Amino acid sequence: MRNAHQVTAVRAAEQELMTKLPDGVLMQRAAAGLASVCASLLDQVYGSPVVVVAGSGDNGGDALYAGARLAGRGAVVTAISAGSKLHEAAARELVARGGQVTAAVAHDVPGSPATVPAIAPAAADAIAAADLILDGITGIGGHGGLREPAASLVPLISQARDDGAVVVAVDVPSGIDSDTGEVHGAAIQADVTVTFGTIKPGVLVDPGAGFAGLTELIDIGLAPYLPVPDLVSLQAADVAALLPRPGAESDKYRRGVLGLVAGSDQYTGAAVLSCGGAIHGGAGMVRFVSAEVAVGAVRQHWPETVLTTYDPDHPADAIKAAGRVQAWAVGPGIGTGPDAAALLAAVLASDVPVLVDADGLTVLAGRLDLLRRDAPVLITPHAGELARLLAADRADIEARRLHYVRAAASELGITVLLKGSTTVIASPDASKPVLVNSTGTSWLATAGSGDVLSGLAGSLLAQGLAAPEAAAAAAYLHGMAGRLAADDAPIGASDLIGAIPAAIRAVTSNDS
Repeated sequence: MRNAHQVTAVRAAEQELMTKLPDGVLMQRAAAGLASVCASLLDQVYGSPVVVVAGSGDNGGDALYAGARLAGRGAVVTAISAGSKLHEAAARELVARGGQVTAAVAHDVPGSPATVPAIAPAAADAIAAADLILDGITGIGGHGGLREPAASLVPLISQARDDGAVVVAVDVPSGIDSDTGEVHGAAIQADVTVTFGTIKPGVLVDPGAGFAGLTELIDIGLAPYLPVPDLVSLQAADVAALLPRPGAESDKYRRGVLGLVAGSDQYTGAAVLSCGGAIHGGAGMVRFVSAEVAVGAVRQHWPETVLTTYDPDHPADAIKAAGRVQAWAVGPGIGTGPDAAALLAAVLASDVPVLVDADGLTVLAGRLDLLRRDAPVLITPHAGELARLLAADRADIEARRLHYVRAAASELGITVLLKGSTTVIASPDASKPVLVNSTGTSWLATAGSGDVLSGLAGSLLAQGLAAPEAAAAAAYLHGMAGRLAADDAPIGASDLIGAIPAAIRAVTSNDS
């Protein structure tokens, strides 16, 4: 489990810890860990050109002290002042160990409407020649995008990275909002982010996560002083602990029965894919309800399902006729007409947990009153579907994923799994951390992939997992199945189904 905390919690923990330590010890712990990671990224420390781009805050001090340690081992270290000042003690230490300090700006060139800085040739040359660049421009309290001259350094650092330099961010890449992962303007693209005490949410959630590279956590002693995390990224062992396993007395009913409403006469593929995800997700039985053509398609692909064909004149009657279930999943390929609306209403009138996805979400956007129920609801929208539910802008949702997943869970009173480049899951209980998925591959961006996820998550709901845990475990396994199936080559959604058992074996193989 990888925990992440927001700035206020980190600051409070740091203050409490510092009352128990001599002055400067905490920064030296951070600098020592940072320097160790940097040294491991260089072919050799001695003689390697290293640039420290430092702002005026504590992260700049961490970077300068780390640069001093590298200089003490023979690296050729140049510090570039990118703020109004430098951490004086750290800068003195760097110079004392053989490093040098230069300003980022040579002079100002009048521009409109603001002054445009001209980067000093010495600073530009140092960046271009660097083997490793330490980004200590802004700290975890930075908001609203990079200001000048830091913004003008970003293209130079990006070019150096393209030419082979390794870029290491201190705590968070500069230009990334530490709490949210939001990016406003220029930002540093890091290969490695070295973070201290706890992971920061902005390096786990896109768009910020895309700038962070690999994340290295340095223990500086904060753990005893940190509260419940704001975000949690489940790891393989955590998912393995959640997954139900049949015992000697298990039968198909005890293993969980999922009711699945998917597909239609027009959309049979969604029925087949979601059903496959449910079966391979471990449900003891899948009771499938759909239109006649979709039922026929599922019969051919998954003969183990129990099938119910609804009457187009009375579609809701099929929900009761299907039999008792432990959870329902509804939505993939059901269409958005009167039949779909009747089926969704009947499912949400039940007393068991319900997952709603795809077409079900489109129908739900016009019938939010259906969410007034006692049993849990899990929805699995992408940004466009969530935009319809919240009457929000899709692009804004993609830029502010944490904000909107929390807002949706609170406003609608349900668990929300927001799909996308980072999958995030929020509970209606605001005291619980947001869950973030760490698996996946860009090859999952293929038609029907979400249908498989619906069936998989519904299966875990039927097996007794709470909605947030079912969502997180399903997202993890879905991403893992995508990696295993793709192996860096194109896949279709149907390939995911066969890879789900391998994904489950992968996460449970070391579980005792």
